[in-house]
Amino acid sequence: MIGRLALAAALVASGVTAVASAHTVRHHGKAHARARPATSAAARTSAAHTAAATQAPVAAPVVSAAPAPAATPLAAAASRPGPSQGSAPSGGLDIPQNVQIFGTNNPNVRRATAVINGDIVTGTDVDQRTALIVAASQNPIAPEELARLRQQVLRNLIDETLQIQEAKTVDIVIDDSEVDQTYGRVAQQNFSQNPRAMDGYLTRIGSSAASLKRQIRGELAWQRLLRRNVQPFVNVSEVEVNELMARLQASKGTEEYRIGEIYMSATPDSHQTVFDNAKRIVDQLRQGGSFVGYARQFSEASTAAVGGDLGWIRLAQLPAELSTVARTMTAGQLVGPIEVPGGFDILYMIDKRQVLTADPRDSLLSLKQISISFPPDTKEADATRRASAFATAMHGAHGCGAVDAVAASIGATVVANDQVKARDLPGPLQEGMLALAVGETTPPFGSIAEGVRVLMLCGRDDAPVANGPSFDQLMSQLEDDRVNKRAQTYLRDLRRDAVIEYN
Repeated sequence: MIGRLALAAALVASGVTAVASAHTVRHHGKAHARARPATSAAARTSAAHTAAATQAPVAAPVVSAAPAPAATPLAAAASRPGPSQGSAPSGGLDIPQNVQIFGTNNPNVRRATAVINGDIVTGTDVDQRTALIVAASQNPIAPEELARLRQQVLRNLIDETLQIQEAKTVDIVIDDSEVDQTYGRVAQQNFSQNPRAMDGYLTRIGSSAASLKRQIRGELAWQRLLRRNVQPFVNVSEVEVNELMARLQASKGTEEYRIGEIYMSATPDSHQTVFDNAKRIVDQLRQGGSFVGYARQFSEASTAAVGGDLGWIRLAQLPAELSTVARTMTAGQLVGPIEVPGGFDILYMIDKRQVLTADPRDSLLSLKQISISFPPDTKEADATRRASAFATAMHGAHGCGAVDAVAASIGATVVANDQVKARDLPGPLQEGMLALAVGETTPPFGSIAEGVRVLMLCGRDDAPVANGPSFDQLMSQLEDDRVNKRAQTYLRDLRRDAVIEYN
């Protein structure tokens, strides 16, 4: 977990949500038991989805909103049919019939602050954590989206506070030196700079070092608490691991999919609102937003903590609504929102592979790049003629041994690299490159501004046949999965027992 404390990971905590609108809220067990669980798409198969919604651990307690206040005498007077146009209502108040409201002040909208079991989360805390997310998104965020984001950040800060409080009750205290060490590592890994330089960056974007350090302290405390109170009681037998290894061997050659999901639950009353919110998230993602960041912030599935990553799965593990869509998706494709029982899903196809089969994209290629450039004032017709001559010359080059001389004769440059993985090439080049024989070149590509180039294949080391995860790796995966599920239950119980005041 600590290894994921890159700044983007630190920007958004777990994606589990809680809704409350009363000034003082005490979570009771009965109300909590009616809340819907947050499970991953792989766990929400079409047959078991309904049962999971009533039996699985609850991850998002929902507290009924406080009833709307009764109309005041002034409001009642203003709403009653009044005298003729332009006359004052009864009671001597000079209120015109056509009221024009100036400003957007809403007395029911309060600054997002909370007191959690006596510990305060201020509006400044919310502002600074929100600033981190806004900076990471690198896209403008609409005001209404920003308001929703602030509420989600507040819920995350409440969870974070509960985790730190629970750790303190069992005498787990994270030293400042440990937090500073992790903070320094984050600064070095993500910015190649010292902590003081990162302090300045956080201040410039409207956040602070204290906000990020609080996030780090919360993660460290929660992980240490889980290692003490949860992990010792999680058991995975050798029989379970051997059965899983046997199933993997039996499925050799079948396709697996690595999929990211953002799941948002919806009731009949909130159906349209949740759908609209999901559409806005898809729009933000297509404009370059981070899928991992949005999944951590908005997803209600148990995969939110890992950026929505379902890991490598087979389509049979998905609900029918999702497997039908995923079957036709290509790597890098985003689809959604997709309606599923209980809400909506957004899917992102991270990658595909065949089980225990070598992936050609893992082949190591030896390449030569031959390129020509054009002066700034080159006309398109002249560039086209030179590019055509360049393509003809490359077609006549007989292998990598002769291409340097051919390139020199037409004023082209040659760059060699014998450590290129096929999967690291841009998508349009991958398939074409893997189909080439040694000594062949790709079609020319580029532009007048950037120049035109070709790639020549000089050698290829095919990827080794995958043996699959080892016994120890599978056992570790199973243990981690069970710890994460119990952690969700643990956090649910903390929310249920908390006394939270909203101001």
